[in-house]
Amino acid sequence: MENLNELRNELSVKAKNGIDFILAATLIWIAITIIWTLGYNSFYKSILSLFATGLLFPLALAFSKLLKTNWKIKDNSLQPLSIWLNVAQFFYFPFLIFVLVKMPDYFIMTFAIITGAHFFPYSWLYKTKWYAIFAGIIVLGALSLGLCLEVGKIYLIPLCVTSMLVIMFLILHNDARLKAAGNTK
Repeated sequence: MENLNELRNELSVKAKNGIDFILAATLIWIAITIIWTLGYNSFYKSILSLFATGLLFPLALAFSKLLKTNWKIKDNSLQPLSIWLNVAQFFYFPFLIFVLVKMPDYFIMTFAIITGAHFFPYSWLYKTKWYAIFAGIIVLGALSLGLCLEVGKIYLIPLCVTSMLVIMFLILHNDARLKAAGNTK
């Protein structure tokens, strides 16, 4: 068990808790917020939002260079799990497509819930409670806003996701920095 915890700590420190992806997601959710303030119908805004997500990996790669995070950590058998956890969210996309076609006004709420929920297992992987906490905040926040807001104010959902991602980035960056300071390797 100690070896497993060492592998998780190594991922947390060397991958810096995945903050390159969090920062990339922040920029994408800023774009999505702007999209949802435009005068288009919800279906078209949903399609534009999906296109915006195509920038995630290129942005994360650029931020990994800037932030000096490692995507491949040699001899760490847990490292491939981060990709598997990310790919797992795509199995929720049929539900997202259903909402896009049948209830496009609720697309952004559903997308925010999927985004937030997919963070939860990273809490275990990076051995930090923050992914679990923000998964809950984003999911419950998106649901609450989706239930309360009129369609004209639905842009507040991606704005709140963006805000949570900024806070999450700062906390996860600090968490990785503190672990690195205590890391003896």
